[in-house]
This record gives sequence, C-alpha cells and structure tokens, in this order.
Amino acid sequence: IHESIYDKVKDAIVSAYKQLRIGNPLDETNHVGPLIDKHAVEMYHQALEKVVAEGGKILVEGGVLSGEGYESGCYVKPAIAEAENTFEIVQHETFAPVLYLLKYSGTVVDAIAIQNGVAQGLSSAIMTNNLREAELFLSVTGSDCGIANVNIGTSGAEIGGAFGGEKETGGGRESGSDAWKVYMRRQTNTINYTTSLPLAQGIKFDL
Repeated sequence: IHESIYDKVKDAIVSAYKQLRIGNPLDETNHVGPLIDKHAVEMYHQALEKVVAEGGKILVEGGVLSGEGYESGCYVKPAIAEAENTFEIVQHETFAPVLYLLKYSGTVVDAIAIQNGVAQGLSSAIMTNNLREAELFLSVTGSDCGIANVNIGTSGAEIGGAFGGEKETGGGRESGSDAWKVYMRRQTNTINYTTSLPLAQGIKFDL
C-alpha cells in the first residue's frame, strides 16, 4: 500500500475483518471456514509468532475458536500484521488466513518489484484508476504471476481463463482455454498450397 494512503487503507481493512463471520462453510452467511487440519493450525500459530519475532506488528489478533460449532479445533480467526517484504515469514507460503500489510514509497514500479520479490507466483492484483499503471502491471515487465487482475481481488479466476501460476506455484494450467487439452491429442499440420515444393533451409536440387 502506498505510504500516502496507507493509514486510510489499513483502517478500512481492519474494520472489514471485524465483520467476518467464521463457521461452517456450508452456511452461505459465513465468510471463513476451518483450516484443513491441526497441522495447518500449528503453521498458522508459527507464522504469527515469527512475524512478531522478525519485527512485525499484529493489527488484528488471531487465535483458535472453541465452543459449539468449533469442536474440530481447526477454526481460526483471520489475522493482520504489518510487515516488511524482507521478513522470512512473508516469503513463506503459510496457507492460513494471515494478511501482511506492506508499505511502499516511490512509484508503482517499486510496488511491482515488492510483489514479484517472492518465490511464489499464482495470483496478483492491482487497485488503480491509472490506465498506465494497469497496463504496466499486465505487461511483460509487470506482474510475474500466472493470474494478474486489475481492480478485483486475487481469489478465483474468470471461468473462461486458464487457472495456474508461475515460479514455485507453476504447475501448469487448468480449466478455461486449457481444459480441452485433457481430452484431446494435439497434432501439428502444415499444408503447402502452392505449385512448388520448397525444402527446409533453402536447399535446392536441379532436377
């Protein structure tokens, strides 16, 4: 988040997190379901402890929920922490509801460099009303993720688009424009529709 609007955006996000409903994911009124298992809960705790140990500041406290509906011990509270991109934990993919807020100064080029400065590359997004910033983000020198969105979040993907990432999250693509490849074989065809018979590398024979 750019330093000029950092506090405003931070306050808005913290306010939004206070409105999150946690519970059974089959209930459509809930926003957050459980983590996959107790090991994931441990990683969640470790991430929050590590970000503080590295100098970060917790803005929205985490924790495991208990009581009726939370008997599994896998329901946790989404947490927010102020951090730096150089933190080891920020570079790690935790798979838990922990949001790191990173402040930057300078231009959008600096922000893109921060975003790209991790080993993962599945989904990304930019929020801007500046067309040049949006086009830069989508260009070859912009986001290095498999999915790059403008003015919409990073979760999910358009149904017509291929889903997948790059770098350490680059496991190929699925769905959308790549879905047909699962069911078909590919064949490359070349048809010469002229009256001559050209040979490769310009080879010619006097026949």
